[in-house]
Amino acid sequence: MTASEALTQLGVRENTLTLEDKAALDREGFLHIKGVLGTDEIEAIRGRMAEILREEGDRAGIEVHQETGTERLSNLINKGKEFQVLFQSPQVLGAIAHVLRGDLKLSSLNIRSALSGQGLQNLHADWGRLETPGDYQVCNSIWLLDDFTQENGATRAVAGTHLTTRIPTEEMVNAADPHPREVLLLGKAGDVVVFNSHTWHGGTLNRTNRPRRAMHGYFCRRRHDQQLNQKTHLSPETVAGLSSAVRFLLDV
Repeated sequence: MTASEALTQLGVRENTLTLEDKAALDREGFLHIKGVLGTDEIEAIRGRMAEILREEGDRAGIEVHQETGTERLSNLINKGKEFQVLFQSPQVLGAIAHVLRGDLKLSSLNIRSALSGQGLQNLHADWGRLETPGDYQVCNSIWLLDDFTQENGATRAVAGTHLTTRIPTEEMVNAADPHPREVLLLGKAGDVVVFNSHTWHGGTLNRTNRPRRAMHGYFCRRRHDQQLNQKTHLSPETVAGLSSAVRFLLDV
């Protein structure tokens, strides 16, 4: 199977994204797609998330990354069919494929919940320095499980920074500070923001008394190691229940 065949089986077509969507993604480095998840899907993911957090306790997220001030979960494909919505939106997959020029596989699927009074990250690019402008290696998707607001730690991004080979620390004394050109990626629960991961971005401070939850579907080019090796983490039962197209995008 090829990536093109897998994407076609999952509903992605040449016209899945409009020319305007592609141009915005190329220019800004991110694309906001509204209403991808329905209410039932959001509630199912939130419910399973709460169960896993109770089950895993202080081990939660350990497969990939733990972060002070957040609740993190990893290896989600193996932990519930609820999380397979990642592969059920042709628009999201089409946007990721556009950034990575059709050469893609899942690197990891995680949840990050910024806790009250926490969540501020330095501006960063997930790949570090991009040696060749336009030769993008990674692309992320943020699945909003809560509304992203001015107050609750929404992700910030600096539009157009994917077009350079600079990194935030070359321009800023403190990468945790606000950037004069940053924008907050605000939206409703159920929306998805696909962003070129070479775009400078980071979580902001959650100034509310409730967690701000999001799922991150992170993709890379097929020649790279995955952030979480799906072959070694997925159970045979999980793999058996996946379509051939999804198995291809998981590289299992």
